[in-house]
Amino acid sequence: MSAIDAADPLAPKTEEEHDPQFEPVIRLTEQVETKTHEEDEEPLFKLRAKLFRFDTGASEWKERGTGDVRLLQHKETKKVRLVMRRDKTLKVCANHIISSEMRLQPNIGSDRSWVWKVHADYSEPEPTSETLAIRFANADNALQFKEAFESAQRTNAGLMVAPATEPPATTAAEAKPEETKEDEKKEEHPEEAKKEEEAPAPAAEEVKSEEPVKPTEEPVKPAEPAAE
Repeated sequence: MSAIDAADPLAPKTEEEHDPQFEPVIRLTEQVETKTHEEDEEPLFKLRAKLFRFDTGASEWKERGTGDVRLLQHKETKKVRLVMRRDKTLKVCANHIISSEMRLQPNIGSDRSWVWKVHADYSEPEPTSETLAIRFANADNALQFKEAFESAQRTNAGLMVAPATEPPATTAAEAKPEETKEDEKKEEHPEEAKKEEEAPAPAAEEVKSEEPVKPTEEPVKPAEPAAE
């Protein structure tokens, strides 16, 4: 090594270095768009937390992932669901609709974690029934999650209940019996109706019964034979 190289290791070396370049066999000219199925949803809540699931076989809690837990509302249906992805890999570790039957229970001995049961969690290809627990960095974050979770429950419950259809109000015209045209005319023009009532009624035409026409001529009697 020369004196110059020893004094400044970042200085260009006098000797020629071999720096091979390899061209890629296939060039990717088009970028593949990956959809997360969250494009039509708006985030209502987002906080970093750690998620656990209860393993009934081993009868113990197992960590499911650490990342941002989010409450997403669909722009059209307005339904709210809970979605949580692991850091770096972004693999889904929780994905379910927030129903009114769910109850957040405080974890024993901790004011920053909650436990709840899910009938159908879609983080795996097949929906599974799970008992989940989530832990936040402090009690304030846990309280914010509880408030947002219960608000989403009320929103989804309101969407499930169909509005009650009230019977149409009965109008005055439907409440009273049907009126004839003459009665309606009397109500609209009472003076003309009064004159018509005072006017004498026209004499009824006599109906002559048709009698059979009598023959004007009597039947011709046959001539009597002449006497001999």
